[in-house]
Amino acid sequence: MEKEITLKADEALEYIKTNVEHHDTIEISYNRIYAPGTVLGIEGDVIDGEEVLNLTIHLNGEIVSDTVEVNLHAIKNDILEIRHTRGEKSTLIVVTE
Repeated sequence: MEKEITLKADEALEYIKTNVEHHDTIEISYNRIYAPGTVLGIEGDVIDGEEVLNLTIHLNGEIVSDTVEVNLHAIKNDILEIRHTRGEKSTLIVVTE
């Protein structure tokens, strides 16, 4: 069963910080990019006065199957939706302005 919620960009990042764990499945749609994969790590920090939230994902693509690190703060205004799955529980986050 999938739960759908609507959040602003900053609220969506807070959701990721508090709810997403290693080995969860996450699908991020931003700008014209769709990045589905398994979460390998989440790291929040402040660098040069700017907040950084790095999400390391092992992509599940047929053409591209690689590990990428995405700074979610850098793309937060381009995120359209995020699907977070842990076990049988799935949450679709629709990001609004």
